[in-house]
Amino acid sequence: MFRPHAGPLGAALLAAALPLSPALAQQSPVPIPEVTVSGAAGALTTRDTLEAEAALRQLPGNVSVVPAEEIRLRAGVTTLRDVLEFEPGVFAQPKWGEDTRLSIRGSGLARNNHLRGVQLTQDGIPLNQADGAGDFQELDPLTLDHMEVYRGGNAFGLGAATLGGVLNAVTPTGRSAPGALLRGEAGSYGFLRGQAAYGVAAGAFDAWASFSALSQEGFRDHSNGNSRRFNGNIGWRIKEDVETRFYYGYNNIEQRIPGTLTRALALSDPRRAAAANLSLDYQRNIESNRVGNRTTWRIAPGVALETGVSFVHRELDHPIFQYLDQRTDDVNGFARLTLEGTAAGMRNVGVIGGTFGLGTYDSRRYVNNAGHAGRLTYASTDRARTNTVILQDTLYVLPTLGVVAGIQLGEAYRASRDKFLSDGDSSGSTTYRYANPRLGAVWEVTPEWQAFANLTWATEPPTISDLTPLASTGFASLRAQRARTLEIGTRGRSGDLGWELAAYRSWIRDEIQLFDPNGTGASFALNADRTIHQGIEAAGSWVARRNTLAEGDSLTLRGAYTLNDFRFDGDARYGSNELPGVPRHLLRAELRYRHPAGASIAPNLEWVPRGLFADNANTLQGNSYALLGLRGDWAFRNGLSVFVEGRNLTDKRYISSAAIAPVASPASAVFEPGFGRSVYGGMQFRF
Repeated sequence: MFRPHAGPLGAALLAAALPLSPALAQQSPVPIPEVTVSGAAGALTTRDTLEAEAALRQLPGNVSVVPAEEIRLRAGVTTLRDVLEFEPGVFAQPKWGEDTRLSIRGSGLARNNHLRGVQLTQDGIPLNQADGAGDFQELDPLTLDHMEVYRGGNAFGLGAATLGGVLNAVTPTGRSAPGALLRGEAGSYGFLRGQAAYGVAAGAFDAWASFSALSQEGFRDHSNGNSRRFNGNIGWRIKEDVETRFYYGYNNIEQRIPGTLTRALALSDPRRAAAANLSLDYQRNIESNRVGNRTTWRIAPGVALETGVSFVHRELDHPIFQYLDQRTDDVNGFARLTLEGTAAGMRNVGVIGGTFGLGTYDSRRYVNNAGHAGRLTYASTDRARTNTVILQDTLYVLPTLGVVAGIQLGEAYRASRDKFLSDGDSSGSTTYRYANPRLGAVWEVTPEWQAFANLTWATEPPTISDLTPLASTGFASLRAQRARTLEIGTRGRSGDLGWELAAYRSWIRDEIQLFDPNGTGASFALNADRTIHQGIEAAGSWVARRNTLAEGDSLTLRGAYTLNDFRFDGDARYGSNELPGVPRHLLRAELRYRHPAGASIAPNLEWVPRGLFADNANTLQGNSYALLGLRGDWAFRNGLSVFVEGRNLTDKRYISSAAIAPVASPASAVFEPGFGRSVYGGMQFRF
């Protein structure tokens, strides 16, 4: 019989949270508070960094939290690469402006633009469109309290069914970030950014808001852009055990696109823009409005209900080889009931939940007349629906050993109604239904370190753009991508050494990959037969010296290493070739000296010993490279902070990412050059 109770979520498990984030690992060990339902600074609807880390450490897989301190005391942080650089297993490389190539454990390798395979959420509420597609620019790094990283199947309890998992951006509240903040930055290639934020709490109410504006000329020709963003929330503590919070977000992003280059040009003239991008004035301009609500009700001791819902309206004006004009409306939401108590005398945590997404898209394409819409060439109204139900239970068969079992049931609907019939009717629809089980275990070997293992299934239905490719007419016949992932790992701390280490292997059927079925050079999203994704994710932080130059100073070495071994599994054409799009090895490291007066300096390194492949045939490859950087900051006691950062100080020419192809040659323009030497500086003042 299940009996709820009011006890803590396990002080022993919380002790394992000590080595979590690299920023916290650089500090002296501090006591971790018990997890309560209250959340950040007394808020029920959100939790602070320590509480988030403690909660994630109860999951039987590799998860982590990036605190705001790693972001705010740096200059020029604009992309997900900057936020996630020390998160192994996450490949996030800048392309141009604020855009990023994102892949977690090899997710979305065939997606050369926008996003597939990773669920982006803000305060737990999905940002993606209902079909799973998304844009990175709608996340403002300056509005983060922390970022939660759920790799792969470790996002199971959140309802995500993707190979890559979930990135959850948590914003501050009036209770966690009271007072005012002013921030200004400037840097290379015309980079200018400012932010003003304010938080206030009074009685049962609190509110927080941020406005930021950014302008940059860009490293490459035709890569200038600007953005204006507003994020805010208002919380109301209705009574001691009930809190609701309303969110509003606005994004206005204008960005020109420089395009991809051949390997030779990317390395010899990386600032050049592609000729077609100049003549047709390639752009990606997004305006979005998002309203949402999140409510938490602590029904009884050990029983909590969380709900969230959002509505997003987006307008995308996107001149490329055609002029794309899209208007989308998405409604997303979730509900989750957590029951903590005992079963047969053992501690038990059960979760019952569900997610839903409903989207309507008005898509039009025109002839691109030098960045302006010409003759209509395509029109459709598209619909997407994605719903999941989650049942998960964690039974602590021993006080230090939790066994996890769960099932995720999903249903997805995709439809396109062709409204431009002069070239034929390309309408179509399809429905996907699936069941994803999960088994896992998390073992607290000692109070300071854990071991974990899990076996998780994932199902990823295609997006609307997969089913309605620009290069052809007709509604594609695609199967949902299915994966089965086995993962083992450990995390912990021993003295001044903290670590996270995981190894995984995914057996995938029907991976959505780019192929050229007709040999014409046109790429289409089609299902591969069998593929394998496997890898190693390692991160560590070691306080090598203390009290060297001054009492209370420290010298800390931290790093993150990723092994990506992704390949076809006996494919009829490509055999066991590597899957293109990400490098096999990626290492990032930093050595930071911190003085007790509040100053720090940190040289850093990014090393890719072998360039990524750009095609399924493995005929074209990027270059190996090592990038050197230097960061410094000083946080004064009066609330003023100053910071400076130099990147790629040796001005190394390198290839950052690639738009993958089935077969490429030296003449194929598929590479994104990396940014050259750049310097950024800024200051912020809290009062």
